[in-house]
Amino acid sequence: MDSLDVARYWEENADTWTRHARAGYDIYRDALNTPAFLAMLPPVNGFGGLDVGCGEGTNTRKLARLGAKMCAVDVAPTFIRHARELEEADPHGIDFRVGDGAALPFPDGSFDFVTAFMSLMDMPDQAQALREAHRVLRPGGFLQFSILHPCFVPPHRKVLRDGAGTVLAVEVGGYFDAIDGRIDTWWFSTLSAEEREQVAPFRVPRFHRTLSDWVEMICRAGLIIQQFGEPCASEEVAQAVPTVADTRVAGLFLHVRVVKPKTLVL
Repeated sequence: MDSLDVARYWEENADTWTRHARAGYDIYRDALNTPAFLAMLPPVNGFGGLDVGCGEGTNTRKLARLGAKMCAVDVAPTFIRHARELEEADPHGIDFRVGDGAALPFPDGSFDFVTAFMSLMDMPDQAQALREAHRVLRPGGFLQFSILHPCFVPPHRKVLRDGAGTVLAVEVGGYFDAIDGRIDTWWFSTLSAEEREQVAPFRVPRFHRTLSDWVEMICRAGLIIQQFGEPCASEEVAQAVPTVADTRVAGLFLHVRVVKPKTLVL
């Protein structure tokens, strides 16, 4: 499966994804993942940034509200259309473009920082995407990205609960299986059964890599690991939003910040 194949799947998902995410169904994003990502993010006020795999633009707009001058790309034209429509209605100075993370349409050294919210894991050539992030970063700039946690969301994952619905454990398997384009079919977990009857589920190509694979790809791209983050819902958040309680048992997401050295590292 190549980037064009992946783009077709995401184009099919884009309208429903935009509608449901903006209606609040992406509860893991809103209650845990994005707040933790932004808490780990260095100050970006006054910096030029690129958001890779921006989807309908919600997280890009959060970066702009922090004072960053943002560009953003996504492979799905419908996502970019929705992002531009909202930008026109409520301007944040964001330049949204159709673009592939593995072939970014920008010159070398264009940005102070790059972000990728839950997008690198969906790219068939993640190593090339990391090299492209390195290329468009200025020396000393950083890339911060989030992905499904390779250790706790391998090809098989099942949340085990007791009779009352309390999360007891997370069952995982297939960690060392190389998955290249397996189609996972799902809805946002908070979508009701009645609503699921009215829309087709998302069909998302899956490209699983082990944690050591990710570290090797990062290093081969010439980037230096600076920080890892593993979001875990607080007791208060888990009580208020029970859907995310499984993240208190095993991580669902991994956040990584890497930097482009100011000088050549041999």
